[in-house]
Amino acid sequence: MKIRGAAFAFVGLLLVAAAPADACDLCGCYTPQMETTLHAGPFDRADLALGQASGSRFYAAVSEQFTHYGTLQFEGEEVANPTGQYLDSSITQLVGGYSFSSWFALQLNVPLIYRSFERPEGFAIDRGTESGVGDVSLLGRFLVFNYEHGGSASVKFDDPKNPQFETHEPDFTVSALLMAGVKFPTGDTSRIKEEFNEDEIPGAPPSGIHGHDLALGTGSYDGIFGGQFSLRYRNFFFQADAQFALRGSGSHQYDYANDISWSGGPGYYFVRNKQTIVGLQFVVSGEHKDVDQFRGAPAEDTGITSVFLGPRLIASMGKVSAEIGADLPVVIDNTALQIVPDYRIRAGVAVRF
Repeated sequence: MKIRGAAFAFVGLLLVAAAPADACDLCGCYTPQMETTLHAGPFDRADLALGQASGSRFYAAVSEQFTHYGTLQFEGEEVANPTGQYLDSSITQLVGGYSFSSWFALQLNVPLIYRSFERPEGFAIDRGTESGVGDVSLLGRFLVFNYEHGGSASVKFDDPKNPQFETHEPDFTVSALLMAGVKFPTGDTSRIKEEFNEDEIPGAPPSGIHGHDLALGTGSYDGIFGGQFSLRYRNFFFQADAQFALRGSGSHQYDYANDISWSGGPGYYFVRNKQTIVGLQFVVSGEHKDVDQFRGAPAEDTGITSVFLGPRLIASMGKVSAEIGADLPVVIDNTALQIVPDYRIRAGVAVRF
């Protein structure tokens, strides 16, 4: 067993309590789970949990999250959407990391954001797009707990001149990672200026899409804290993760609220050997965010609590790991009038070098 600050591991597990709303779009950091072909689980060995295998210290990943917002809700209840307003949000994250040891790695996340939207503006229809670099994050990942039970090692002497050392994977493994870092205000915040000029026109359809929904960044230095947890018994596994964003002061007198997002669920590896891993996971995910602040007063149309369900397919071959998943909302409780998600699709590919 390896224990590095076990108390902090429990703190990480408490966070497991990623997120479809606009706040997740602005801060959710993709953290690749480097599945290994030696042991069928993302954190089955300490040296592989942070992407370090057979001398591999560098890792890279690219992820995509596409979310379609097409439903209007007022105080958690669906309302008519006569103008067909919608928001499509695509976030591509470029990830690069380096493992300094078997328990610590640094990771840089660079999000590329593209959004298209259609919304009422008075009695007219406003259509447009926003694209660019979002808020860049620098994260430290810490392996705080790793335990294995079972397994064995032996030497085969079939060829006396070339004995072979063989290892047999453990039946049970459990590991936990903690994550902490900072998000920099690199994303464009000019859309937030719309908040100064929002006036309702009597008789005109209200918009559920505002400047804070379209901005590419928060304009603040934010703290990012989280954890990842995984256990496996033979071919059955459970994985969970959570992230908490502690917001700083934003731009244009607009401060985004703190946000916690989480996901997790059980799964099963249908293929698990030294060369290939293929598994399917049932994922429950969600988010909670309080209302933002504009000019020191609550921005009433920004609070949300949501829960999603969906499958996640994971696979690994050699030094390459991949995943794809889909999420459908089962509970969305929002404040005031907002455009809320109809579905979300996520995918990612990670490589060790």
